[in-house]
Amino acid sequence: MTAQVRIKTLKIDGRDVSAREDETILQVARDNNIFIPSLCYLEGLSAVGACRLCMVELRGSSKLLPACMTHVEEGMDVITQSERLAKYRRMILELIFSERNHICSICVSNGHCELQSLAQKLGLTHIQVPYRFPRFQVDATHDRFVIDHNRCILCTRCVRVCDEIEGAHTWDIMGRGIEACVISDLNQPWGESETCTSCGKCVHVCPTGALFEKGKSSSEMAKRHQFLPYLTLMREGKQ
Repeated sequence: MTAQVRIKTLKIDGRDVSAREDETILQVARDNNIFIPSLCYLEGLSAVGACRLCMVELRGSSKLLPACMTHVEEGMDVITQSERLAKYRRMILELIFSERNHICSICVSNGHCELQSLAQKLGLTHIQVPYRFPRFQVDATHDRFVIDHNRCILCTRCVRVCDEIEGAHTWDIMGRGIEACVISDLNQPWGESETCTSCGKCVHVCPTGALFEKGKSSSEMAKRHQFLPYLTLMREGKQ
């Protein structure tokens, strides 16, 4: 017999909402059209809490909690918009922009970039921390795709979709901190990978212009990740 999933009642920004006990705050908020920013989370992939943009406040607690990783509990009173959260999210976005080279005007994903859209939505027009201007490689050895590490935000969406949906596990993370980098296989050129199936899933879940199709120029690379919920459902149905 399958265990019965219980329903929890809670408040989000003063609104009474209900949710299954196995749902997270972020899932419940999105189901109720309550905006919580995020970059690493994507429906259909496991949650990792990497970007920390979805942090929320819980009334009665001084801690900030990642909405994508925190399951609902009975009687929760969640705050998603406050001056404290706004400052925190702006700081994270500033650090993301400063760590790599995000020059929107010449990017293939200009106008289709989740990082760019989120910065506009949160009112980020400039940053107050020094730019690092690192020089990362651009790997164009693959027949169809390119990875530009200068625009990678280390959200690990590509790693997770390749592992959890495609089952190839071509991608992984090498290094620590700001020097961390997405690598294919054992740090081989992407075009020499023996595990890559050339499915393109990693390209279309990337929130920035770090992964794109060859032949795309500035502003031409629109991402399509609507396939994920369907593929996830099909995969779970076969297990």
